[in-house]
Amino acid sequence: MRLLLFSFLILFSSIYSQTALEIVKKSNDNINGLTSQSVSKMIIVRPDWTREVEMKTWSKGTEYYLIYITSPARDVGQVFLKRDMELWNWMPSIGRMIKLPPSMMMQSWMGSDFTNDDLLRQSSVVTDYTHKIIGEEKIEGHDCWVIEFRPKPDAPVVWGKINMHITKEHYLQLKVMFFDESDELINTMAGSNIKDVGDRVIPAKLVMTPADKPENKTIFEYSEIKFDMPINTDFFSKQNMKRIK
Repeated sequence: MRLLLFSFLILFSSIYSQTALEIVKKSNDNINGLTSQSVSKMIIVRPDWTREVEMKTWSKGTEYYLIYITSPARDVGQVFLKRDMELWNWMPSIGRMIKLPPSMMMQSWMGSDFTNDDLLRQSSVVTDYTHKIIGEEKIEGHDCWVIEFRPKPDAPVVWGKINMHITKEHYLQLKVMFFDESDELINTMAGSNIKDVGDRVIPAKLVMTPADKPENKTIFEYSEIKFDMPINTDFFSKQNMKRIK
């Protein structure tokens, strides 16, 4: 009887245990949905000054993103578009459409601690990396898996390694550590202010802190977000970048 029970428990565990890739997929699906529409604010904090940037964002899967800047006045109307593997920036103040090359992905996005890659999500955490559960940790009372990401050969990514803390409930990304090719920590992103937004739960506040300048940080906060509302793929076009409001 004991042997039968032991065998059943092993079988049950093997059926219901999740791989690192499955956990990452669920977490990524929770963040992105089929589509998303949001209103958010980014606060750039420096020892001597603070700057705020407000924006509207639309996304469809992981292939299409459009960000429209609504504040401050000097940046109003500036638009960033990701469409498949291409990234564009419309700057109405000078009437120019600029294609961002891959070499600019590690550069600061609008003077913040987020990179162009972070905000426009050029690389896919699901398909461009291998995944491994390397431990467990509790963050603010939430039990998390710690998953290590390593880039696949020839993957078009900017990070040499990523360590992500994903909660066992709701699959929330509460801590993400970004490393360079030498495994040196570059940035840490922390998620908090967990909110119920309809059919899912997300961290509504993200804080990015550079490892070499801990006195600096960038705070990203959602004030509104909706998931899975229909958005036509044609919405994510260079023509629409000039029309969007």
